[in-house]
Amino acid sequence: MSDFPVLAEPREGVPPVVASPEALRHTCQALQNGHGPVAIDTERAHGFRYNPRAYLIQLRREGSGTHLVDPVSLGETNGLKPLADALTGTQWILHAATQDMPCLAMDGLRPDDLFDTELAGRLLGLPRVGLGSMVEHYCGVTLLKEHSASDWSRRPLPHDWLVYAALDVELLNDVREKVIADLQEAGKDEWARQEFAHLVMMAAELPSEEPGVDASRWRRISHIGNVHSRAGLQLAHDLWLARENLAHDLDIAPGRLLRDDALVAAAKHCDRTVNVDVEKILSIKGFHRGQAKKYHQTWVDAIDHARGVPPKKYPPFREYSSAIPHPRSWERHHPEEAARWAAVRPAVNEVAADHDVPPENLCTPAWLRQFAWQPPHDLSIAGVDAFFADLGARPWQRGILASLLSEVMAEL
Repeated sequence: MSDFPVLAEPREGVPPVVASPEALRHTCQALQNGHGPVAIDTERAHGFRYNPRAYLIQLRREGSGTHLVDPVSLGETNGLKPLADALTGTQWILHAATQDMPCLAMDGLRPDDLFDTELAGRLLGLPRVGLGSMVEHYCGVTLLKEHSASDWSRRPLPHDWLVYAALDVELLNDVREKVIADLQEAGKDEWARQEFAHLVMMAAELPSEEPGVDASRWRRISHIGNVHSRAGLQLAHDLWLARENLAHDLDIAPGRLLRDDALVAAAKHCDRTVNVDVEKILSIKGFHRGQAKKYHQTWVDAIDHARGVPPKKYPPFREYSSAIPHPRSWERHHPEEAARWAAVRPAVNEVAADHDVPPENLCTPAWLRQFAWQPPHDLSIAGVDAFFADLGARPWQRGILASLLSEVMAEL
């Protein structure tokens, strides 16, 4: 338990939910009449819905107060355009912006400027950068997080949920102001400016449509490695795809229809071909309970499809691609690359510690793997700088990495 007092209520109380065009007009006017940056947060229904959209958007601006906007009630077509217009030219304060930007973009909301308190905490080397931890560190109060994993698609939203939602933006600007002072004192304010500008560029490229089914994700089935036949992989694939399409159409989290362990259990019944007893498969725990029971025919059709696939077209045990393999395999199969990895990785970790920043924020792991796997021909400081610039590294990162890695490579 935290020793800090609990922040139990917003300072101006809980505002009514904005769920009509008229109420949204009032909110937009209030935001425009306010001053300073706008704190923004979203609530989704991960684990309950397939669609990753926002089911509540919280906004707070000095001189305007807090606003709780229901994007679902406001409709799908240009429902939040007045809000997008009202936010034009303002700085957004987000915490862990990459989590909120995709669903905000789906509602046509993209920042012109932003400040990410979580990312700023990382640049400062804070040991804990969750919103609650940073509020405790900078404001001396505790935020309760008991509704973070709730089903925010539920309507009407309970009052205590709205309290929780309003409090998530209550102190974001207070945190921002104190973080700015720390960034300036640490000489990292320019680092933060570059990082935030990069996030704005990312937001501009985010899609406005809800994502469809990504058929390549079937290999992420939990414990799929326990399936030891290609026929079983085929059955797992077809059942997964049927579940995924159904979940998409029903807008329900796939695991609430049929759990991964049921898919794996079914697949393990296969030997060399998908020659399985349908009723035996459907008697597996998971297929005949809860939501899954209602879609008996969906699973039968998936099994029938798998049965009709020729064995030579079954999925391989592993997918082979041109992607860089994991470094753990390099020592045995790629000794030169392994030697480079063994040199550059600890060097980056050490310099990151010297600058009190997490290594992954100084150099994205994928960038470092690519450098060790296939470094540039020109290993001068300029050559290494150009290599990381092509990957999207910001100037502050390249200013540290280029001279360091040029020197490390010269010693190999």
